[in-house]
Amino acid sequence: MNAAEQTRSMLTWWAQVGVDRADLAVRRTTGVMLWHHDLVLHDLPLTWARAENAHHADVYIRPARGHAWPLLFVDDVTVEHARQAAHDVDALLVETSPAGGCHVWLRCDCLLDEGDRGRAQRWWVNALDGDPGSVSGEHLGRLAGFKNWKRGGCWVNVLAVSHELGPWHAADLTTMPRPTVRDEQQCRRAGLRDTTPSGRDWAWACTLLEHGQSPDQVYARLVDRARPRRGTDAERYARRTVERASRHVGVMKTANPHNQRNP
Repeated sequence: MNAAEQTRSMLTWWAQVGVDRADLAVRRTTGVMLWHHDLVLHDLPLTWARAENAHHADVYIRPARGHAWPLLFVDDVTVEHARQAAHDVDALLVETSPAGGCHVWLRCDCLLDEGDRGRAQRWWVNALDGDPGSVSGEHLGRLAGFKNWKRGGCWVNVLAVSHELGPWHAADLTTMPRPTVRDEQQCRRAGLRDTTPSGRDWAWACTLLEHGQSPDQVYARLVDRARPRRGTDAERYARRTVERASRHVGVMKTANPHNQRNP
């Protein structure tokens, strides 16, 4: 794809997941930031941005502030971890430099305001080993199809998109208490940095159990979470995962899908 097609690919994916307004920002070599706020996607001044980019200005974008969006941003993720995320949920991966990381845009199953996006970002930064400084809920990402002058003028390109895996279930994390240092240490011990889908499911189940949800509740939620990926195996997979997680966190009663009181 040429530069214009790269840009169109990114903005088309945004529109498909429900983002129709954006803020566009340009940082000139002097450090001055120039903004265009809350524009519909087809009104973004891309010709102007390309002219600025040709003069070594960097070009950034985000879903427009002041709205709730079904989209989450994770910064500075390795290509390997980014591809793993895109194998689990619908995602847009933008490679910002050959030697650097990726921007990961994750489709969510509900609208998230800025505060909720920030809370969810903190969990995803742990899961994908991203940049912990980019968890404000309104962080800018680079726009594909433009040069990254911070990295010597390399092109910012769409690395991959996934469309049919389904959205990330935002309620999984945004309804939980804000993580403390102790929570984050427990998540790491529970395997949250295992970024395979099963590794994230196990760590997620451990965290819910540690915050007081019953094994039966976690089992029911995990079946829904895993069914798009596991199909008819989702119930067996969820039961086994919750049993292991229960043993790990010291919960005595494991999940019983039939709500029977087994000894």
